[in-house]
Amino acid sequence: MSISFSYEKAFSRNIGWVTPQEQQILRNKRVAIAGGGGVGGVHLLTLARLGITKFHIADFDTFDIHNFNRQVGAMMSTVDQPKSEVLARMARDINPEIEIKIFPEGVNQNNLREFLTGVDLYVDALDFFAFDARQQTFAMCAELRIPATTAAPLGMGAALLNFLPGGMSFEEYFQWGDLSDLDKAIRFVVGLAPAGLHRPYLVVPESVNFAERRGPSTMMACQLCAGVVGTEALKILLGRGKVLAAPHGVQFDAYRNKLVRTWRPGGNRHPLHRLMIAIAGKQMRSALAGATPTASGSEASKVDIPPSIYRILDLARWAPSGDNTQCWRFEVVAPDHLVVHAYDTRADTVYDLDGHPSQISVGALLETITIAASAQGLRTTCSRRPDSPVETPLFDLRFSHDPGIAPSLLLDAIEKRSVQRRPMHTRPLREDEKKALEAAVGPDYTIDWIEGFGPKLKTAWLMFNNAKLRLTMPEAYEVHRRIIHWNASRSPDKVPDQALGVDKMTLKLMKWAMVSWERLSTMNTLMGTWAPRLQMDLVPGLACAAHFVLKARRAPQGIDDYVAAGRAVQRFWLTATHLGLVMQPELTPLIFSRYVREGRSFTRLPALQERARRLEQDASALIFNDQLSPVYMGRLGAGPAPTARSERLPVEQLLYRPDSDSAP
Repeated sequence: MSISFSYEKAFSRNIGWVTPQEQQILRNKRVAIAGGGGVGGVHLLTLARLGITKFHIADFDTFDIHNFNRQVGAMMSTVDQPKSEVLARMARDINPEIEIKIFPEGVNQNNLREFLTGVDLYVDALDFFAFDARQQTFAMCAELRIPATTAAPLGMGAALLNFLPGGMSFEEYFQWGDLSDLDKAIRFVVGLAPAGLHRPYLVVPESVNFAERRGPSTMMACQLCAGVVGTEALKILLGRGKVLAAPHGVQFDAYRNKLVRTWRPGGNRHPLHRLMIAIAGKQMRSALAGATPTASGSEASKVDIPPSIYRILDLARWAPSGDNTQCWRFEVVAPDHLVVHAYDTRADTVYDLDGHPSQISVGALLETITIAASAQGLRTTCSRRPDSPVETPLFDLRFSHDPGIAPSLLLDAIEKRSVQRRPMHTRPLREDEKKALEAAVGPDYTIDWIEGFGPKLKTAWLMFNNAKLRLTMPEAYEVHRRIIHWNASRSPDKVPDQALGVDKMTLKLMKWAMVSWERLSTMNTLMGTWAPRLQMDLVPGLACAAHFVLKARRAPQGIDDYVAAGRAVQRFWLTATHLGLVMQPELTPLIFSRYVREGRSFTRLPALQERARRLEQDASALIFNDQLSPVYMGRLGAGPAPTARSERLPVEQLLYRPDSDSAP
């Protein structure tokens, strides 16, 4: 039996709580929802059942099995599917007339204005830890005079805040500014739920881990939030009923059968909030420092990690490393003495030729530690133990208080710095940008800029051809299979597949093919490798401001020289980030050319060895064109930060323990 859809019939049971005229008003309203997770999905379906027919929804993630406890779109049939597309289907199944515009990259600076254009109400459903996106979105709502509402699922309850045009803004209430993510998290929790109704029945406190950006959740809280937000949406969109707006808030907890209304003039400037923030901040930092295991070493059998050193390590862990391997462990042997246990991956990684790329990564780590220490007023001295093996070198770092040490201007870039594999803006670099980047690397290095369409095309073509080596080499396959984190936009110790820079169909084919070398080899034979190379190498190679080659004025002689180069690379990369530029390393031409130049075999397939020999000739004309020694290469330009990226293991997992698997 076929049933035709009728809007009036579908939402007739709303009549009574709304008038027929009001139902038609709701029918023509447009709501934007950022986030499609626990609360975002149920917000969309609740508002669709209210009869609203126009939506903008944004989410870059896919459903996974760990979403099952709270996300309405998470089912066995939707695992690995984009959240925004699944939820849009569910909403259209409720109302075929519904109009949904999907923003599959989530909200970012490039699409935020479009996301909010023509919107009557913004509903916040972003992940708790999406601080930058949340801050930017609420700021845009205030600028465009769009009412905004957020309901946080806390425990088994909901905490509500509304921000209305002409009233207190999100920033005025929460006072985030340029604070660290930890401080923003503390202020967010205090500001959202100053009554703290949810805290007494948290039975596993360690399930809340700010360092790893995770916490417990319940479906009951998500559904309560949707009911609250749906009601607020009805009142705001119809202009009837009392709407409490910041600095007023509401928290209801079903577990404790309690409802609390709060009023905090000044928001987080309120004396009570300031006291709560101070207490929570002290407890959180003490917990982070106190929860870190003790470290054993040659100078002390057990030394607690001082809070200042912990903060240094918490920044240092964001240093770049090839394929996010994080090839180091930290040993705190005294309050002013840190030992870095480094290691390289030359034994099982074809790209880590003689361990030099890993040594560059270690140099980037040491530079990051030095910069991070400046925030604590500490001077850092570093030395490598000459008797330690070159494959597993040890570095002693000692810290001393120095009133002349000012916080580095690059501190703000440490956590923001990431790899952007997607196209960038093509505007040329300004002279002031070039000068800042050239100054960052220091007098021992120089930078060759590869600019203009013709030179960029040659470089992009070189990368495109080198990529064929990467994608058809069994030795490289083993590396790729090990380091890709499938169905992920974030990864603590690998490269998330959504950060690779290819479209969804190519990604699905790659995932299917990489089950085994035999399957991948067959697909390469039948279909070629042009699709991923086009998206990952040729197009991005043209879509940038410039390529660059970092060259040492004196040829590197050993590990210390490559570590020094890594320090220069990190200063360059952090300076680029500080200037608002994004970057992608391009090391394969340097690595494969060196294999060829030194007559060394890197694959069991002779045809690939011969291909590399031909590519070395192209690289020589473009890169090895003077007496200087190339040590690093990449592309950069203006553009948005990546929406998917590698993250890092927490400090606790990076501590050196000789008797465990964490030791290199």
